[in-house]
Amino acid sequence: MDDSLAASYERCRELHKRHGRTYYLATRLLPAWKRRHVHALYGFTRYADEIVDRTDDLPPAERARWLGRWSERFVAGLHGAPVDDPLLPAVLHTIAVFDLDRDDFASFLRSMAMDLTVTSYATYEDVLDYMEGSAAVIGTMMLPILGSSDPGAARGPARQLGLAFQLTNFIRDVGEDLHLGRTYLPDEDLDKFGITRSDLADAVTSRAATPQIKNLIAYEVERARLHYAAAAPGIALLAPGSRSCIRAAYTLYGGILDEVVAADYDVFVRRATVPNRRRAAVAARALLAGADAPIAVPPTNLRTVSRAGVA
Repeated sequence: MDDSLAASYERCRELHKRHGRTYYLATRLLPAWKRRHVHALYGFTRYADEIVDRTDDLPPAERARWLGRWSERFVAGLHGAPVDDPLLPAVLHTIAVFDLDRDDFASFLRSMAMDLTVTSYATYEDVLDYMEGSAAVIGTMMLPILGSSDPGAARGPARQLGLAFQLTNFIRDVGEDLHLGRTYLPDEDLDKFGITRSDLADAVTSRAATPQIKNLIAYEVERARLHYAAAAPGIALLAPGSRSCIRAAYTLYGGILDEVVAADYDVFVRRATVPNRRRAAVAARALLAGADAPIAVPPTNLRTVSRAGVA
């Protein structure tokens, strides 16, 4: 690996360590040679997200042009053109090493572009359409890196795990997303519980959820747990050296939901995070448990997940 490529991988690792603490901790449980490729995927997705969400001083049209230019450089790199970018060489190298599906990256960039124009989603099917690119394809990108005894059977659970993680973020970050002008919890769910976007904005201001909002969040937590349940069987299908990483990530992200429940479903009073001591304990247990250890699947009362898995 030449110096420029090594520097690109290191830049992705730094982004991952800084912005994805839970996932980064889990990644430390992977064999060393796999870690840099996971960092590369994280760096790619994080930088696109930064263009969309961390450039508030730029109007949406300018952010769209920036995302478009960066996407064009990425596509050119896929076709062999040299790229002058601190992140792209690492992800292009990872794509080549594992022959990752280029369509997954196109789907991801489509969802990032949606964030520049779409501010709400009418139904959960609409949210799933967005998460197809923002979350499900992350699972299929990761699968060849993690390795599997049965990639065909592992594909669905890997996609479900991406959806579970993304919905967990949506639940935790309702206030932050509203500040960015977006809601990811579907309008039909808000209507079901008699909630408006103004009600959510008021909760952000008061730092307290109403009983109706708590009922909404409880409903979404149950829905997220359906995705976790659908993802769980896939862990045993991963390469043994990858299972402790994904078992830890599964437990840690699920732990965010536990913190939401412990806060009586009030996601406005504080940001739900898993305490550092518990995170370290989870990682240690995942490492010591052995490749064949079962995964604890939280119970749920719902049976409504679409697109893959739970009838």
